[in-house]
Formats: sequence, structure tokens, C-alpha cells
Amino acid sequence: MLRRMSLTADVLAHGILPGVAAGFLIAGLSLPAMATGGLVAGLLVAVGAGALSRMTGGREDASLAALYLVALAAGVAMVSMRGGAVELTNLLFGSVLGVDDGALLLMAGAATLTLAALALAWRPLVLECFDPGFAAAVGARGAIWHLGFLSLVVLNLLAAFQALGTLMAVGLMMLPAIAARHWSRRLGGMAYASVAIAMAASVAGLLLSYHADLPAGPAVVLSAGLFWAVSVLVGPVDGLAARLLRRRHLAG
Repeated sequence: MLRRMSLTADVLAHGILPGVAAGFLIAGLSLPAMATGGLVAGLLVAVGAGALSRMTGGREDASLAALYLVALAAGVAMVSMRGGAVELTNLLFGSVLGVDDGALLLMAGAATLTLAALALAWRPLVLECFDPGFAAAVGARGAIWHLGFLSLVVLNLLAAFQALGTLMAVGLMMLPAIAARHWSRRLGGMAYASVAIAMAASVAGLLLSYHADLPAGPAVVLSAGLFWAVSVLVGPVDGLAARLLRRRHLAG
């Protein structure tokens, strides 16, 4: 979000789909096979977009868009070759009832690795986000940290796909982060706020799914979207209500 690359997570979410589909074709609904295939595909998309833009002189976002469309179409076609509508729906939108011990261990492992990696890379990532020119001048190796961060994004999307699906997982990743900017001006405060919003949206979405008989993935993302809308309206940092009050105060 700070690097204005919010849609990159959406691209990577679709980028893992061909790998997940390949694992499904080879081993059926096997979490290790689908997770391995998704990880390889996601990393290839993340690295491939940057490599293509450097080799051809084009824009990285254009390369990401092209890879995203090809990956999405290829993944849907591969799943349709062997599976039916149920398997395709589960891969795209997830199934909370299908989360087993293996999926929970994958989520816990991804969360643990992500927390440790962010603790190690926090300062270089902040420097790379706010002043990439200075980071390059002092030899901070911003490209390496950036690639490592994208790898963490792929890993977290992969850990979430069984519960939320490849289409919905990115919603729980990005909406809380976008909403958090309306609650703090400090990066640490944004991180705390985004975690709190994501947890609240997860609980609210599961309750909505149960009581309204809705798919869990879309219900969780809709809940996150509601928290974002509330943040835009009443958030103390650049919220619409705060801006309106400020204008009235200056006008008075």
C-alpha cells in the first residue's frame, strides 16, 4: 500500500492459481501438492514480472497484468479439465469447512515465519518504502528486501487459499491495511490497526456466514469492506467526517 502496489497482491493471488491447479491435477485435493505448486507459480509470477520489465524496458505493472490474466485463465482451464464446478468454486472462493489440521499447520507456520521475517526486515522495508533513492545510496539492497517481501505475500496467500480461496484471500490482506491508514499516521500504528481490523473482520465474517448461510470467504471480505467503509467515514486520519469538521472549523 505504501509503495502504491496494492493491486500487486491481487495479481499474485491469481498467479498462484495455475500452480494450485497443477497440484490438483497431479494429486487431487492434496494440500502439500497444491501448496507446493502454488508457491512455485506465485514466485515465478513475482520474479518474472520484474525480470520481463527489466529485459524489455516495459512497465512492471503491465507485465504483472499480462501474467495475471494468463495465470487466471490457465488455472481455471486446468481445474476444468479434471474437476467440476465444486472443485473450481472451492479453489476460487475457499471452504472453511474444508480446513483440516494440515491447513491449520500451514497457516500457523506461515504466520510464524512472516512475523520473524518482518521483525528482521522492518527497518529496511520502511526505508525502501519511504525513500528508495536514499536506500539505494546507502547500499540497503532494497531490491532484495522487496523481493523477499513479495515472497512473504505469496506465502500468506498460499496459506489462506484453502479457507478463503485464491480470489478472496487478497481481500483480507488488503482491505484492513487500506482501512488502517485512517486510524494512524505512524507506520507502527497502521500495522496494529490493520491486524485488529483483520481479526474483527474474520470473526464477523464467520458469524455472518453462519447466520445468513453465506459462503465464508465472501462474508469475511464483505465484513472487511464494511470496516473499511466505516474507517473512510469516521476515521480520525483523513476520514470524511474529520475533513468536514476541519473545513467547518476553518470556515468559522
